[in-house]
Amino acid sequence: MISFQSITKDYGKITALRDFSLNIDRPGIYCLLGRNGAGKTTLLKTLAGHIPATSGAVTVNDKPVGMMAMPEEVFFVETGAAQFNIRLTSLFAAAARINPAFDMDFAFEMARRFELDLTKRFKQLSFGMKAMASTLIALSSGREILLLDEPVLGFDPVMRKVFYDLLHESCAQKPTTVIVSTHIIDEIAKVAEQLIIIEKGQLKLFCDMNEVDEKAYSVTGLAEHVAAATEGLRVIGETKAGGFLSRYIYDRRVETSDKYSVSALSLQDFFIGLVGGEKEVM
Repeated sequence: MISFQSITKDYGKITALRDFSLNIDRPGIYCLLGRNGAGKTTLLKTLAGHIPATSGAVTVNDKPVGMMAMPEEVFFVETGAAQFNIRLTSLFAAAARINPAFDMDFAFEMARRFELDLTKRFKQLSFGMKAMASTLIALSSGREILLLDEPVLGFDPVMRKVFYDLLHESCAQKPTTVIVSTHIIDEIAKVAEQLIIIEKGQLKLFCDMNEVDEKAYSVTGLAEHVAAATEGLRVIGETKAGGFLSRYIYDRRVETSDKYSVSALSLQDFFIGLVGGEKEVM
């Protein structure tokens, strides 16, 4: 469905993507994580055909993607996306005229649940509500692939909860490939099915979220016991306090013991460890 083949993207002396390859072959909600400047937005814009790759190839359904060949299957919503300054009812109607696949009933239902005032013009909305309106149009578009760049920026906790619930419901009703770039990590973990982590323009990890649930955990106890239990495992971070040690692991599970405790690792702690604290332990 989606294929990045050795993509490199240079901005002058800065390389945003470096020999990046990735294949996505089934619908689902994909969480895209990376530190600031890792290349997330560049990746999404390249997939949408908004910017050209310096080298390599991007295809959607085996068709080349480029600025002269933007994929009809893709809908990209960028942070701070602007819309025509008309009432939201008219904005939805315009979207439906342009795109016959637009699901007006779904758009109005989501607007109702978000308490979005459809009588207001786009510029009268708060920053969060503008982002909401743009996202609603994307989710109602009927496109096969949705790219959401920081979609919950400016949302309060209640709005974020409803947003993720609706995202999950939308994908359950209509199989869609949704790639969500976000810095609010643990919330997206509740609905994401696949995880993509990029670091310095390169693919760091691509896996099923179930794999993270199974293999990412912490081991805490007396330092000597924890060190012995985790010897040879992939340690992505650790903290020490007195004679106690906590190690963050991404590997097979250790055997249970009364000498240390084992607990789940949050997606945020896993991400931080993977891109900032990984180390080899002999």
